[in-house]
Amino acid sequence: MKRIDTDMSDVFLIEPRVFGDSRGYFFESYHEQKFRNLGIKTHFVQDNRSRSSRGVLRGLHFQLHCPQAKLCSVLQGEVFDVAVDIRVGSPNFGKWVGAILSEDNKRQMFIPEGYAHGFVVLSETADFSYKCGDFYHSEDEGGVLWCDPSLGIAWPKMEYVLSDKDKCYLPLNDIPEDKLPHYSFQKEPS
Repeated sequence: MKRIDTDMSDVFLIEPRVFGDSRGYFFESYHEQKFRNLGIKTHFVQDNRSRSSRGVLRGLHFQLHCPQAKLCSVLQGEVFDVAVDIRVGSPNFGKWVGAILSEDNKRQMFIPEGYAHGFVVLSETADFSYKCGDFYHSEDEGGVLWCDPSLGIAWPKMEYVLSDKDKCYLPLNDIPEDKLPHYSFQKEPS
């Protein structure tokens, strides 16, 4: 298993060691000790899975008081996965990182607490899976406008399908600071 760093040191990709033969393949999608050695100290408490069709864009979502670290992967299909640092006071505030996750490359993206997250489906359909470091709380959910020009996310050019909620989020600079996570926040693993 290999860690692949991105432009933001706390967001990174994990590339598993895949063992394949004429029968198919095997790899470890999660191994707590090996992931700790790569820098993931999060205690995951919830697994989520979604199926979406081409062009479906979900995001950019976050939780404020119960922030969720996420370990994202694609079980079937291909997506462009994005993490945006929205922590007030962070040297990377407003910066984003994106990567292709697919059933073929078997990569995972680790996104720590304090980031907004979203993805768009590039294949006909995709089954997206992610482990969460805290439970989902609908009353705590927030979001950033996916096409915020100040972020400049290089979403793949295609026709997008969004929920009404995702269409209505504010640009990052229009969200009051008390409605965003702060850089000094450090949640201890439980």
